[in-house]
Amino acid sequence: MIDSRFGGASGLLQRLRPVRIGVDDLRDVADTVLPTLSTAALRLDLVQRPGAGSLVVLEEDERTVRTQLVELADDMTRAGVPPTPEGMAAALATWVAHRPVTDAAAMATGVAVLDWADRSETAIGWRVVVRRGGLALPWTPSRSAGAPTVHRARSSATGRAHDVPLDLRVEGPVALWSHPEVPVLATAALVAPERMLGRITAAGLSMPDMHVVVTPRRPVACAGPSIAARLAGETTEASVTVPWTHLADLPWL
Repeated sequence: MIDSRFGGASGLLQRLRPVRIGVDDLRDVADTVLPTLSTAALRLDLVQRPGAGSLVVLEEDERTVRTQLVELADDMTRAGVPPTPEGMAAALATWVAHRPVTDAAAMATGVAVLDWADRSETAIGWRVVVRRGGLALPWTPSRSAGAPTVHRARSSATGRAHDVPLDLRVEGPVALWSHPEVPVLATAALVAPERMLGRITAAGLSMPDMHVVVTPRRPVACAGPSIAARLAGETTEASVTVPWTHLADLPWL
């Protein structure tokens, strides 16, 4: 896979023998693409600095990202981005889409999901994410966001999580929840476990002592304690198994 900031998978040969992205070529593409990606709230500039190289500047509310164009070209090269105008344009648009989430965006459109709390993937917690197309980007409160702002954003995100449409599939004693487009949103259902139990029961599966097997960015499996433990033991990916009554006690990240 190539760097997720620049799109999907590239061919094996492209990954093993990437063709260098030229800075001048990327500058030409950026001159054309960046103005089309700018909005009233998002400012994108390509700053020419004599003797110091070009700088890409992204400004949106309280967030600012400054990246050397040569560094961006190097990153795209390592990621295996095709050195064509179309390839560079697509990678640049995806890179912009991965920009940091602003406090205002989190407040307006954030959704509560479960995510890894540590790099070793041993603990989970609630996080606010903002959807941009097929992406769900995590929100880290800015330094200027006080406790009331953070609380309101998290409360609003929890409310929106109730309305995320999810697919429910029952396979024997297991109920699987998934999102058709953005996998991490599958855990949004866990903000209302009682309602989950109601839908599972309506689907014909009784599960009074529901445990959930959570692997962020994967479908959520719900089952009785012993079956949930077996599912967690059989998967090759890291996961955390939580009784439904403990979901509300998980920390915010």
